Order: sequence, then structure tokens, then C-alpha cells
Amino acid sequence: MSDILVGAIGLIALYLFSGLRVLREYERGVYFLLGRLRPTKGPGLIFLPPVLAKMQKVSLRVMAIDVPPQDVITRDNISIKVNAVLYMRVKTPDKAVVAVENYLYATSQLAQTTLRSVLGETEMDELLANRDKINAILRQTIDTRTEEWGIEVSAVEVKDVDLPPEMKRAMARQAEAERERRAKVINAEGELQAAEKLAQAAHIIGKEPAAIQLRYLQTVNEIASENNSTTIFPIPIDLFRGFMERLAPAQDESASRALPERTAGERLPAVRSKGKAKV
Repeated sequence: MSDILVGAIGLIALYLFSGLRVLREYERGVYFLLGRLRPTKGPGLIFLPPVLAKMQKVSLRVMAIDVPPQDVITRDNISIKVNAVLYMRVKTPDKAVVAVENYLYATSQLAQTTLRSVLGETEMDELLANRDKINAILRQTIDTRTEEWGIEVSAVEVKDVDLPPEMKRAMARQAEAERERRAKVINAEGELQAAEKLAQAAHIIGKEPAAIQLRYLQTVNEIASENNSTTIFPIPIDLFRGFMERLAPAQDESASRALPERTAGERLPAVRSKGKAKV
């Protein structure tokens, strides 16, 4: 009798010991007892009745799912190949096990179809310029669909956009033309600013006559500081203005006293010199 009791106690202890499970901090156990869903267990030491119950471990850590390259035709009829990465975590473990057969596979397939549908409604320029906006639309769309599965999508990032070679060459020509346009605009703006400054300087120098002489001396000093064998001295016309004003009336008076060479179509006799008259 004692042997039977000891054997029974041993079997009970072995049964209890075989039902012990340890779940890590980031793990939860979806517990089924006789096929019925029971409250989620974990973390720590739990007891799982052998034969009567089954448990499926679910990780709560963020998982990265690589979305394979997808052939997409954009709204402006450009064929491209795009791949992305999706970051997700299980928010409700019991829904992730009961609501969907394989939540990882289902989320990956949903991400591929959503990537093709969203990029198919987007133009190429918008995809390249507003990458953050496209990522936000993808994340919101996928997260809305996976919420009933107990899955939370934290981010979706478009990794690479593979363009056809013809499109790459066209974009390179467009970028080169844009850079040339900007260079011409910057050069024109510089010329405009320089002209405005020169006009201001001329206006200031015009108010003070001595300023042009100081500028002249400064220019001569700059030329002399260089190792030049020839030095050019520009002379301002203002220095000769008084002389030219005095010379102009004398030229007008001599011109008025001169006789015309012809009168009524006949040539006047030439004036004889004094030497010839004496002879």
C-alpha cells in the first residue's frame, strides 16, 4: 500500500513538474485549456497542465519585416521598383493568435499590396520629394487594417526606388539645367547689386569734387604697389575744363572774322604776302 502511495505521489509530482513553464519579460503565453481560450499568461513561472492545455508564445518586441521589391507604375505612367521595411509589434497577443493564422505572413502580404496601391496613386516627383508623407500614409493604412489582428505598426519606410536608366538620364539633364538657371540668376543678381552700389558711389562722389581726386590718388597708390614696369596716370578731364572754356571763345571769334572762300559761286583772289608785294 505504501509503495502504491509513493508511486502515486511521484506521478503527481512529475505531472506538476512537467507542466511548469518560464516566460521571459518580453514573452506572453496564449493559453488554451480544452480548446478554450484562457487569459494570457506571463511573464515569469507559469503552470500549464500537460495533455489538457496548450500554449503558444508570442513576442512583444518590435519586429522588422522586409518588404520585397515591388514593380509599381506611378500615376504619371513611370515604371519603378520599390522596396520598403515595416516595423511592428504585437499589442494584443490573444488577437494575434486567434484572429489570424500567421500574423507575420499576413502583415507582410498586406504591406506589399498597400505599397503597390499607394505608390500607384502617386506621381514620381512627389515620391522623390515627399518621402515622409508617403511613409506616413503607408503606416496609417497598414495600421488601420492590422488593428483588428492585435498588431501595432510603428513605422513604414521606403528604402530604395529603382528608376529606369532613361529616367535617370532625363533627371540628370533636368538637374543640370536647373543648376545653370540658378547660376545665371545669381550672376544677374550680383550685377544688379554692383550697379546699385556704383550708382550710389557716383552720386556721393558727384557731391564732393575733391572725392574724385582722392579716388585718383588711391588708384595710383594701388598701381604703384604692384611690380609693374609701366604705370599709367589717368588725368581727369575736370582739370582741363577751365582751359577749354577759355579756348572756346577765342576759336569762335577767329572763325567769325575769317572770310569765306567763295561768294556767289566765285572764288576770291588770294591775299598776297608782304614779301611778294615788295618785289
